[in-house]
Amino acid sequence: MNRRRIVASTVLTVLVAATLAPGARADEVELIRNGTFDAGTAPWWWTGNAPATVVDGRLCAEVPGGTTNPWDAIIGQNDLPLQAGESYEFSFDASASAPVGVLAKVQLQVEPWTERLSRPTVLGPEPQHFSYVFTSDVDSPVEQVAFQIGGSAQPWTLCLDNVSLTGGAPPPVYVPDTGPRVRVNQVGYLAHGPKNATVVTTATDPVAWRLADGGGTVVAEGMSSPRGVDAASGQNVHTIDFSGVTAAGTGYTLTADGETSYPFAIGDVYAALRSDALQFFYIQRSGIPIDGALVGQQYARAAGHVGVAPNRGDTDVPCQPTVCDYRLDVRGGWYDAGDHGKYVVNGGIATYQLLSTYERTLTAPTANPGALGDGTLRVPERGNGVPDVLDEARWELDFLLRMQVPAGQPLAGMAHHKVHDDNWTGLPLAPAADPMLRELHPPSTAATLNLAATAAQCARLFLPYDAAFADRCLTAARTAYAAAQANPDRLASEADGNGGGTYSDNNVSDEFYWAAAELFVTTGEARYLTDLRASPHHTGNVFGPNGFNWPDTAALGRLDLATVPNGLPADERQRVRDSVVAAADAYLETLRGQAYGLPLPANGYFWGATSNNINNTVVLATAFDLTGDAWYRDGALQGMDYIFGRNALNHSFVTGWGTKASHNQHSRMYGHQIDPNLPNPPAGSLAGGPNTGLQDPFAADLLEGCVGQFCYVDDIQSWSTNEVAINWNSALAWIASFLADQGDGTPQPAATCDVSYLRHGQWPNGFVAQVNLKNTGTRPIDGWTLAWSFTDGQKLGQAWAADVTQTGPTVTATNLRWNRRIEPGRSVTFGFTGTSPLANPAPELFRLNGLPC
Repeated sequence: MNRRRIVASTVLTVLVAATLAPGARADEVELIRNGTFDAGTAPWWWTGNAPATVVDGRLCAEVPGGTTNPWDAIIGQNDLPLQAGESYEFSFDASASAPVGVLAKVQLQVEPWTERLSRPTVLGPEPQHFSYVFTSDVDSPVEQVAFQIGGSAQPWTLCLDNVSLTGGAPPPVYVPDTGPRVRVNQVGYLAHGPKNATVVTTATDPVAWRLADGGGTVVAEGMSSPRGVDAASGQNVHTIDFSGVTAAGTGYTLTADGETSYPFAIGDVYAALRSDALQFFYIQRSGIPIDGALVGQQYARAAGHVGVAPNRGDTDVPCQPTVCDYRLDVRGGWYDAGDHGKYVVNGGIATYQLLSTYERTLTAPTANPGALGDGTLRVPERGNGVPDVLDEARWELDFLLRMQVPAGQPLAGMAHHKVHDDNWTGLPLAPAADPMLRELHPPSTAATLNLAATAAQCARLFLPYDAAFADRCLTAARTAYAAAQANPDRLASEADGNGGGTYSDNNVSDEFYWAAAELFVTTGEARYLTDLRASPHHTGNVFGPNGFNWPDTAALGRLDLATVPNGLPADERQRVRDSVVAAADAYLETLRGQAYGLPLPANGYFWGATSNNINNTVVLATAFDLTGDAWYRDGALQGMDYIFGRNALNHSFVTGWGTKASHNQHSRMYGHQIDPNLPNPPAGSLAGGPNTGLQDPFAADLLEGCVGQFCYVDDIQSWSTNEVAINWNSALAWIASFLADQGDGTPQPAATCDVSYLRHGQWPNGFVAQVNLKNTGTRPIDGWTLAWSFTDGQKLGQAWAADVTQTGPTVTATNLRWNRRIEPGRSVTFGFTGTSPLANPAPELFRLNGLPC
């Protein structure tokens, strides 16, 4: 994620000084000299590449095409005095020969060019009037107004008039548009799931509510439940429960206390979210042209960072000075967030969650086994016989593998922490247009363990589809884990943040646990079991109230040990599973205490907290997968209500999902707010969300003093509340797949069966298995098909007493003529030989005629 400050050097053609007399008030004077250009061009200045003249009483500049950053071409005026605490109005008339975006700024006129005001401003052929108000936080005689007009591919003409900067303006007061006071999930609710809303009101007694369908007919009524003042928003609120309504439909509205909610649907409302959340990753890819035929022509672009000018990477990237003396080809992967950096630790958790999204289809009773198969997503690899989500994850895995220090070099086997530009670039900027030098940053223990963990996952999941790639992953995982053990305290520097985020992490014990767990699940080897048992995270609480994230990854190992078949003894495995359920119980308790119904505490609004909330819902969803207890599923659904609009701002944080949704997220690629020729983020893009830290100057100025859920603004300049990031969208992708699998919420029936799976013999890379299928119902089973998935790359050999076939990891056994009928209480048995180069755990989920046993 981004930490950036805009800097520039300019060629000034005209400079005129001005001062404010001691004791004078700022509102006594117009600070701009010659803002109407009646006296020519002085004292205005411009960069040498944008010469300006007065034409018909306006200052017009010929702006060159082919520049990279907004500050590559500027028109401005210097030596403007500001007073601390004074409010100013900056206004002007402007037009452009073609639709284009510029940045209108008031800032310090020398380094570090500290901004007092920065507003993206979209211009068109007709003159428009613009006015912005800000309050100065400094006394300074050396401020400037600056129109940053670079960054366009094509040349264009800018014309300005009536430029004014005056003091005495009413102080700016930001009041967010929160719409109706009845807050709902603007996407909707499952027909057979919880349905809750929150009402902002001054009332202390219950208020009446009514629910109307799309035709306006009232279908339910009731009274609200007062909740008092919500600590996460500072609002007095009530809650409404209308879960009893199950009729599917669109256009439902909820009315209470004289206000009517945004419309929403009831039914199977999340079917398309899985695909939308995952398409984000394809559009974020580095090193490949983005095909508009797959995702919309507005997102089509040239491949970024493939060594084609003006790019200076990523096919042959040097290290930072003194870090190493070799160069690496680190093409591919995903651009991390709003910048063009690629980071192993954030790529690690994002890759894990995509792989886990797929692995859940092999292990969870309510998962749709084919939902993420080949041809289900918008990726160019569709049709290659590999599940599309694995194709997407492989794009990042290949990059992670390329970041490993080569054999024979110092720190061989470790992973470089990150690769990015050697300085910050401006917004917007297409990846193929980035001219900055790319650099490899020092290897870190955290990055190395992220590589070890995700490569171990890769080894077991890709084995049915590409044995050579799986073997490459396993070799890299073993090598990385050993290198991390030899270098356990190589931590990323907190100061290494020029041109990219630091992603520093001073505690890597959680990464060691996660990597050991993944290697044990994949290989079953005792050395990894010994290491994970020695970790304090194996018995400690790894599910904190604020959720797991890239610096806190122990929960990832715990979740896989709980859900993926592995060699832990039964009692130890049950303890691991119980810990997940206990964490889910704690999140349910938190959810019940929040008036907006989310499993995040009132003090849990920080950078990227929307994803942390979703990760807590992932734990709730996993508890449902483990137990089948519906209250965990319901908790996960309620946690997502917050994401889609049941919050203090009445705002959905997912682009394209909800009446009022984020669409101006901070990104160099999705810069529509700055440049009308560029798109907004694609549907399914998750914004970081409310963040009381307000680390960026735009949010810090606009939202000072905000409470919890109000600490958010949908503006491209707010990188601390409104960025996109791969690890946030990976959380959304995981839960989106879970939600889609629930359909309209109708409980899935179970088959009346019991299955035992026994290995009678095992030798290097081979085994014999016997499967016993018992009818536990009261009626005969007349014709049966039993299906399961191997989770560790096992392959079927010869079978007997059933017709047994395998496609990818999925095995299907069908009765023969003589054993098709199974009477109540009776069993059939069949067997097969197989091969397995890895741990070969027994499958745990069996489906009889499509239903889980």
